[in-house]
Amino acid sequence: MPVPPLDAKTAEALVGDATAAPSMHNAQPWRFRLLSRERTLQLRADLERAMPRSDPDHRALHLGCGAALFNLRVSAAHAGLDPRTRLLPDDEDPLLLASVRLAEATVPDAGLARLHPAVRRRHTSRYPFDEREIPAALKEALADAAREEGARLVFPGPWHVETLLDLVRDAEGHDTLDPRGFEDVARWTRIGAAEAGTATDGVPEYAFGPRKHDGKAPVRDFAGRRRVADRDTTTFEHTPQLALLGTGGDRPAEWLRAGQAMERVLLLATLEGLATSLTSHALERPELRPLARDSLSAVGNVQMVLRLGYGPQGPGTPRRPVREVLDER
Repeated sequence: MPVPPLDAKTAEALVGDATAAPSMHNAQPWRFRLLSRERTLQLRADLERAMPRSDPDHRALHLGCGAALFNLRVSAAHAGLDPRTRLLPDDEDPLLLASVRLAEATVPDAGLARLHPAVRRRHTSRYPFDEREIPAALKEALADAAREEGARLVFPGPWHVETLLDLVRDAEGHDTLDPRGFEDVARWTRIGAAEAGTATDGVPEYAFGPRKHDGKAPVRDFAGRRRVADRDTTTFEHTPQLALLGTGGDRPAEWLRAGQAMERVLLLATLEGLATSLTSHALERPELRPLARDSLSAVGNVQMVLRLGYGPQGPGTPRRPVREVLDER
């Protein structure tokens, strides 16, 4: 019996969930192509949305696309499909990051499908978290989630947390001395009611969160020295709960796996009532990134630093319409 093509309505629903993924400065550096007869969705990198200053090798771009790929897999499992995924399937086309053939699932992947309610609920929170410690059992479950995608998640001890915070301060200091380091942030922030209210990408001012008056949480100030009306100042947590996500290798395939692991961790954390945010500031400086590694753990190459805790989930940031990111062939 011939297999029917994948219909456009199903593809649009899957891609809509995929694009709810986080990406650096919410640049959304992805495109999708539907091969209807092959029942396949291709994920492609959109280099027009790359960060030349802070991500010249496109590592963060791959992380964001990996997160979108994981959301696509979750959405497919929720729809009763089997997402048969190949990373970097064409050596001569490096912008083709993954292909996902969507077969009818004999036994749906329950582990993926259970994460679906969190796909649209997960938001990056740039607000203070309280000081309540995450239970050890939940930390282990989050570490298991990363392992399922071929990555490692570790919660460093207090001394290494202080090292990470020092690295963030070093990165912030470098940006102060070299204003060009702020160019990517300036390009992808939306300040002013008119611009923020109509944005379909970037970080609008309503998602900046309050300005930090005190506390140690590593939260990037997207406003910089620019004025944002009616923005509060407040105290953040003094003992931020950070986690390092790493991989053994440090090439595009590992970056894509790290992005999938990152999103799996974030979705599980959201289901378990945690607020989440990502901090890559120190990882954007090539001389600082190796120092983020915890030498006492097997985290490997640090791909992302996660800030987790109990607090406001934060507002959602805008997404481009599916019709702008999905092509059909």
